[in-house]
Amino acid sequence: MKINLADTIRAFRKARSLTQQQLADALGVTVGAVYKWEANLSAPDLTLLVELADLFDTSVDVLLGYSVKSNKHADTVARLRECLHNRDTDGLAEAEKALLRYPNCFDIVYQSAKLYYLFGLMSGEKPQLRRAIELMERAIVLLGQNTDPKISEFSITYDMAGAYFELGEEEKALELLKSNNPRGINDDVIGQSLATFCNRPDEAAEYLSTALVSVSAMLIRTVSGFMNVYFKRDDYASGASILELALDFFAGLKSEGKSNLFDKPCMSFLICLAHARLKLGRPEEARASLLAAKKLAEAFDREPDYSAGSLRFVSAVKQQTAFDSLGSTAAETAANTLRSLENEPLSRMWGEIASEE
Repeated sequence: MKINLADTIRAFRKARSLTQQQLADALGVTVGAVYKWEANLSAPDLTLLVELADLFDTSVDVLLGYSVKSNKHADTVARLRECLHNRDTDGLAEAEKALLRYPNCFDIVYQSAKLYYLFGLMSGEKPQLRRAIELMERAIVLLGQNTDPKISEFSITYDMAGAYFELGEEEKALELLKSNNPRGINDDVIGQSLATFCNRPDEAAEYLSTALVSVSAMLIRTVSGFMNVYFKRDDYASGASILELALDFFAGLKSEGKSNLFDKPCMSFLICLAHARLKLGRPEEARASLLAAKKLAEAFDREPDYSAGSLRFVSAVKQQTAFDSLGSTAAETAANTLRSLENEPLSRMWGEIASEE
């Protein structure tokens, strides 16, 4: 039950165009008393509540402005989520009440854990972080009830590791991250933590190297997706911009005079950039992109290298080799890319450039 007496007194007073002094005079109290009621610093006694209700021509329960909260499971979860969204510290008390009612409900336990984690991070209060970890461990046991595909043991243990980091227990955090690391998804956090908190640079370099390779592969897929979105919208300016951004990034990963596993997708991006530039009426820039694509393709096909170690900065990575479906060679990748773009002027321009010595 939530009582909003201060708000309702103020609302009723203003609805009747009364000043605080006028209300005080009507009730035979000081203006300071009315001020304290409306500031929620004190409350009128029972006799005055009845007089107020009579003055405002309402009932005491309406004057109190209380609302009885629904304690149904779905409503309770919704309130906990709202407290989390609004960063409302009252949510902690709400969570404890909910946990008493539904101690074995995944949604209640998980949302309560998130609340304690949030406020523990914000305040640095260790008991709140400990409580968050305790609830996260309970949530993992109850995961069979979960229906949200974005929540998993991985996501929960990731937050638990975050809580351990805040508590200064880096080794516990790292143990959690390492034991729940599908496809190296935590490599960046592990590497950063090893280098920053644990003074283990060699081990950190290995994790950071694999993270850089993974991030780069993700960037290829993301940019390719955006490019297709923009091309389908005939927004070739945006398509060209995101391709240029990606190509600048991958240029920074190239070791001087060496091919690397991202040369083929970058060559394909250069052809797509030429396509966008032609659509934008910039044939000379399109030709420059195709020339760069030809140079990259020829260099890669002379000395193809699909190993992660061919990238700049990646100096301590385990044996890792990339595979793609772009084409068995860079030349075949170029042909496949041109075919998919269905741009006859672009294909003719590529044919002219490819035939040049």
